[in-house]
Parts: sequence; C-alpha cells; structure tokens
Amino acid sequence: MRIEVINTGTELLLGTTVNTHGAWFGQALFNLGLRVQRQSTVPDGDAIGEELRASLERSDVILVTGGLGPTSDDITREIVADILDRELIMDEHAMRTIEEFFACRNKVMAESNRKQAMLPVGAEIMPNPNGTAPGVYIPPRIGNGTAIFLLPGPPNELYPMFNNEVAHRLTALVGGDVPQTHKELKFTGIGESDFHDSVDGELTRIPDLEFGYCARPNELDLRLIGTELAVAEAEKVIKQAFGEFCFSDDGKTMAQVIIDLFEEDGHTLAIAESCTGGYIASRLTDEAGASAAFDQSVVTYSNDSKVKLLGVPKELIEEHGAVSREVAIAMADGALELSNDDFAIAVTGVAGPGGGTEETPVGTVFIALAQYDHPTYVIRRRFRRDRQTFKFCVSQEALDMARRRMLEFPDLVDRY
Repeated sequence: MRIEVINTGTELLLGTTVNTHGAWFGQALFNLGLRVQRQSTVPDGDAIGEELRASLERSDVILVTGGLGPTSDDITREIVADILDRELIMDEHAMRTIEEFFACRNKVMAESNRKQAMLPVGAEIMPNPNGTAPGVYIPPRIGNGTAIFLLPGPPNELYPMFNNEVAHRLTALVGGDVPQTHKELKFTGIGESDFHDSVDGELTRIPDLEFGYCARPNELDLRLIGTELAVAEAEKVIKQAFGEFCFSDDGKTMAQVIIDLFEEDGHTLAIAESCTGGYIASRLTDEAGASAAFDQSVVTYSNDSKVKLLGVPKELIEEHGAVSREVAIAMADGALELSNDDFAIAVTGVAGPGGGTEETPVGTVFIALAQYDHPTYVIRRRFRRDRQTFKFCVSQEALDMARRRMLEFPDLVDRY
C-alpha cells in the first residue's frame, strides 16, 4: 500500500514549530505492517492543493495534517472538496459535539467554528474528543481511488485520532496482516565501516531482509526489516560478530539498560561528574525506575569541590592536573566511599572550545569505574565535538563501562 503524508502549515517551514509527525507516523504505520513511501511539508494556501493533486496520482492512502481549524488560513477541507468536486455540507452531530466542547468549558463558540463541522458529501467525520477540529475520512470510492484522511495538526489531537479512528480503517483497506517484522539493534564503540567489512556480505545474502544504519554520536543503530525468520537470522549473524557492543535490542536507551542491569543484580550506583555537569545523572533520572539502581550524584566542577566533596588530595591535582588518570580514579574512589554504593563512575575532561593543553587537548576525558572490593579502572578518550555532543559521548562511554562490567565483557581500553 502506497502511503503518503502531507504536513501543512507555514510555521513548520519557518522553523518556529518543530515537525515531529514524520518520525511518529513512520513508527505508527510500521506497527500496522505498513510503510510511508513519501512525506512532504507545504505552507498554508494553494500549495496544499498542488501537493494533494500530485499525491492522488501516485498514492493509495494520503494522510493530511493541519488546516482544520476555524481561522482563515485553515482551508484543507475546502481544498480537498474542490479537488474532488464535492459539495461541503454540515454534519449535525459534529456541530453538536463542537458546541458541547465550548459549553462544558463555559465559553462562547465563535461563528467561525461552525466551518469545522463541514465535510465533503460522502465523507465520514472522525471524532476529536481532544479539540474542536474533527477529522475527515474520504473513502477510496469518492477519493478517485485513494483513501484520504484529514487530521488535526496538534500532536495531542492527531495521535489519539490516528489510534482510535485511522488505524482500524487502514487495516481494513490493506485486507490483512503484512508478514513483516522490524527490529532495531543499538551499538556503541563500533562504526558502520566495521559492519561493512565484517557482516554486510552475509546480511545481503539473507532472503527477504532489508537492513540499514543510522549513525549517531557514539552510537550506531542497525535497522532490520523483513520476515520474522530473516530478521532472526540476521540478528544471529550480527550478535556473533559484535554482541559485546550491542547494548539494546528492544528499543531501550543505554540509561534504561543500566538501570535494569543494576536492579536485576541488586546493585546501586553513584556518579561523580566534572566536565559533564550532571548530564550522566540526568540521563539516568530521565528513565522510569531510576531510583531502584541510581543512588546519588556529585557535580564537582571546580578543583576545590573535588577536594572538599570527594576527598581528592589537593597535591594530586597540583601534580597531575584536574584532567588526569590519577584524579579520575580519586574521584571515583571518593564517590564510592561517600555513597557506600556498589559502583561509582567518575568523569573529568576538557569540553572546550578552550582550556586544552598539549598533554590534554580539547575533547580529552578520563572515565573511571570504581567497584567495591575491586581495583578502580580508568580509560582515556578524546571526543572532538561541540560541548553538548561531548557531554553525551562521555556519558555514553561511562555508562557503557558499567554495562560491560555487569555483563562481564572485557574492559575497554584507551582510545584517543
């Protein structure tokens, strides 16, 4: 089934509103066994009609977002009615629903809201309990062979309407389940070229398999699409080659993986951060259930705070510098002693753009992992990135150190 999405709204092209619909539709449709073949974004006005006419020539289903409001620039339903040569008529039930929406909020309905209850002859209203703009479904028999769904733009209205009104109609249109499955494997510490050199050839020879990569800072996502048998065979090949680098095969983030591993083993974790300024702790606490594994965090950005809060010897900083292997170890040991947790992670580095030296250039970071009754382990990395990306890469590496220790994979080595 050829599905196209048309997002309308000048604000989406000006950049004042971020268009999040693209990723959401891709995932929601794939969960139904369907794929988006094309997405476009057009401004309000005549461009909607131009795009819709082109889409009708190449698509079985068109999902149009936005332009169903009461203002003068909300003209999606009028444009569609004109293209299909269908009269717009008032849907009385939709009108009563809109009136009730305002009445229960003790607000007076403006006359302009009446147009939201209009729909082309032969179309169906899709209720919108979260707003005043009902959706419109135009079945293929009156859509020139194409099913057209007109949906409100705001996500809090669009997404529930898709789930409640659009999904079951699409399933009926496709006439059955599509025998495809989708899996995403997340890796860190390894790049696309490693896969290309090692397993791409094997993956290409697996029938009914589509695969692709998405490279992110300090992360590589591998997408597998195909029959259940093909995806399972591909996953086996990949994990045999790079299993220790795969931190997620079920959509979990690195932070969630760490929380689950620590909770499962009954361990707790403390964090001591300098260059990341609390970013590692923030990633952990972004996940539900973090309190089961994450105990406490100390941000020691200055040298004095490293001494006062973590007990790092002042002489150690003076001799080796704050960004050093020795200080990272002392920070991790201090956090472990301070918290009495099972593990502690510490990071100290130079985020840039200034502050580097010949010995510790910008982007250098030392990451230490302390574990009760074990020698403290430290690695050196260099991430030549902007400050925000640097912080993410450091946090990813630090959490991966803990993951590998929990799963008894070999410790990481210096790389810079």
